Amino acid sequence: MLADRLARGSGKRVIVVDKRPHVGGNAYDHVNEAGLLVHRYGPHIFHTNSVKVMDYLSKFTEWRRYEHRVLAETPKGRVPMPINLTTLERLYGRTFSAEEAEHFLRSIAEPIANVVSSEDFVLSQVGRELYEMFFRGYTRKQWGLDPSQLDRSVAARVPTRLSIDDRYFTDRYQCMPLQGYTRMFERMLDHPNISLALGLDYQEAKTTFTFDGLIYTGPIDEYFGYRYGALPYRSLKFRHEIRDEEWHQPVGVVNYPSEDLPYTRVTEYKHLTGQQHARTAITYEYPSAQGDPYYPIPRPENAALFQRYRSLADATPGVHFVGRLATYRYYNMDQVVAQALTTYETIGATHAEAQTANAA
Repeated sequence: MLADRLARGSGKRVIVVDKRPHVGGNAYDHVNEAGLLVHRYGPHIFHTNSVKVMDYLSKFTEWRRYEHRVLAETPKGRVPMPINLTTLERLYGRTFSAEEAEHFLRSIAEPIANVVSSEDFVLSQVGRELYEMFFRGYTRKQWGLDPSQLDRSVAARVPTRLSIDDRYFTDRYQCMPLQGYTRMFERMLDHPNISLALGLDYQEAKTTFTFDGLIYTGPIDEYFGYRYGALPYRSLKFRHEIRDEEWHQPVGVVNYPSEDLPYTRVTEYKHLTGQQHARTAITYEYPSAQGDPYYPIPRPENAALFQRYRSLADATPGVHFVGRLATYRYYNMDQVVAQALTTYETIGATHAEAQTANAA
C-alpha cells in the first residue's frame, strides 16, 4: 500500500524488498498443480467496517462476497464458533432464547474480580465446561502457553453471541478479492516508479541500495540487531493437501480444540474463493515455536521489551515501522491497510512541514 501511495501519490521512486520470492507477504495466494486457488500461509479473510480501507483496496480488485463461518470439533459433534444460540442448543439439547442464554451463561460463569488473563476472561464469560471444550486446548496449541499465561485480549477476540448469527465476523464489509490477493497486490505495484527486489534479505538490501527513507515491516528486534534480546513470536507450519472429492467439510474452517491432535484447524479454500472444481484443497495448521514469525505473544514482559525497541524506533529518523512484526501487535488485514494509509499521510505532512521550513 505504501509503495503504491508513495509512487502514485507523491511521485517517489520505490523499491519493494522481500526475502520471499513473491509479493503479498503472508496473504500470498496462488493456483496449485490441480488448478485450485490456495493460500500458502493459511487462510486470510478480508473484513472491515472502514469505508476508507474498502474504497482504497477496491481500486485494485473486484470482490466476491464471503461471510466466514467456523465449526469447532467437540465430543458432541461440530458446533458453530463463536459460541451462539445454535452452539448452546446442540451442546445442551434444548433451545435458548437470548434471555435464557444470557441467564444460563451467567449461571455457569465464574466470578473473577480482576480479569487479567485469557483464562480469567473466558471463565468469567462462559464458565469452566465451555472453557475446557473450546478454549484451553486450542490456546495451548496455538500459543504454546496456558491461557492463564496470556493477556485477556487473546480470548476477547472471540466473543459470545446471544443470537443465531453464526458468522465469524460481523463487519459491514466481508469479502474476498475476486481474483485473489496476489493479483490485487500485482495491480497495486504496477507502476513505473515501483521496482521489486524479491528473494532479498533486508540486511543484504541495505548494503545494496541507497535510499532517502525506509518503510520497515520486518521484526523490530531484528532491525536493531536484537540489542535487548529477541522478542518472542509464535510460528506456523502448514500441510497442504489436494483431495479427490468435491468438498471436504461444510464450512471454510473447522477448529480442533482438543490437545489429542497436533493441528489447530483445517481450511478448505473453495468455500473462500467460490471456485468450481471436481477436486478440493485443504490445509492443516500446526503451531510452532520455530519458523517465520507470525504472531507476537501478548504477555506483559513482552510488551515491556517491545517498548524498549519502540524507544529506539522513535529515535531513528527516516524510518517508519509499520505492520504486525514492526509494531509487535496482532493486526487484522484492514488494520494494517489503515495503518499504512495513515503512515503515508504522516510522511506527506512531514514533507510539507520541511518544505515550509526550507522556504522560510
